Amino acid sequence: MDLTELTALLTPEGLRLLDSTDAVDSTEDVARTVTLLRKAGHSPELVSAVVGQARLRVRARAKFGDFADRMLFTRAGLEQATRLAVAAGHAGRFRAAGITTVADLGCGIGGDALGFAALGLRVDAVEADEVTAAIAAYNLAPFGDAVTVRHGTAESLAPTVAASENPVGVWLDPARRTSGHSETARVRPEDYSPPLDWAFELAQRIPTGIKLGPGLDRGMIPDNVEAQWVSADGSTVELVLWSGRLAREGVRRAALVLRGDDAWELTSATDAADEPVRPLGAFVHEPDGSVIRARLIGDVARALDAGMLSDQIAYLTSDAALTSPFVASFRVREVLPTEVRALSRALRDRGIGRLEIKKRGVDIDPAAYRKQLKLRGDESATLILTRVGSKRIAILADRVLD
Repeated sequence: MDLTELTALLTPEGLRLLDSTDAVDSTEDVARTVTLLRKAGHSPELVSAVVGQARLRVRARAKFGDFADRMLFTRAGLEQATRLAVAAGHAGRFRAAGITTVADLGCGIGGDALGFAALGLRVDAVEADEVTAAIAAYNLAPFGDAVTVRHGTAESLAPTVAASENPVGVWLDPARRTSGHSETARVRPEDYSPPLDWAFELAQRIPTGIKLGPGLDRGMIPDNVEAQWVSADGSTVELVLWSGRLAREGVRRAALVLRGDDAWELTSATDAADEPVRPLGAFVHEPDGSVIRARLIGDVARALDAGMLSDQIAYLTSDAALTSPFVASFRVREVLPTEVRALSRALRDRGIGRLEIKKRGVDIDPAAYRKQLKLRGDESATLILTRVGSKRIAILADRVLD
């Protein structure tokens, strides 16, 4: 969406038209809706804006639920926005620390600010992109004077934050992609906006949460912050660095697992030492991505009476019939041949036509590999492809449900 389209949309006529437009999901929906709106006499700019927003609202439900139906988006802003359930966790951290005002320096479309305001925090937000700032102001308008959104840079608002007499904290979500509202590309950490060095320096002076990609080089993480990796419904979605009173005493590494309305967390003062490698047992466990990133696999292994299946590969194995929210567990059936034709024959002999393929330490494309196996049958199973030492193995297993 450009500024012309946004101007056409942010009118009583434009907003009423958007709210009355049916959900737009497929290419066919787009073509049909464009035709109907143009026949009704609406301008090309307004039609483009309405159809684009109607389509984005459908996609946004995965992150914002029913709130998506009254929000505005850019494609890039939606992709980078924090899920509402995760944003609520961020807000809870600020409130628990006794902070009453949050400076959201780089608020995007306002995903995190929604969480802050919903918990009763005052929000001073700034966004460098003019269109995105206008969309954030619209999304946050229901909170009235409790939220201020302005067009500007994080650096421009920081001096005001530092001079505040209120218990204030900072939320930073540095732009990690090139600028734009649709197609963007990732940039290197040294090119984030605002720069990481600036963000880290600010975090030394003011309690701060810094949202980053979960794959950030761990060598860049300052020593005196809490690093919390977060996964939501099976995907590792972010790394947050917490400083000052927002960081918990004695916690330097944390893995937070969110699944629906449930949450579990593993915390530690340091990286956890791995358990020794042991032979394949009755179960294989795949640690959650947040646990792997936080390097807390060893703590999970000890809780499950498990060991590493192989050095440097994040699979655990055990004989104990235990599982936890921090792993996906699989009951081992047998070890099968790894050669494709022999493996295909073995799976067909067992009537397996539906196969979940998990892999670590082997270079395969699971989708292409599944086609090569030429599966047939009514049974289902999981195939775990990995290495033990230098040997490649194929483990036929069944997923253990929580």
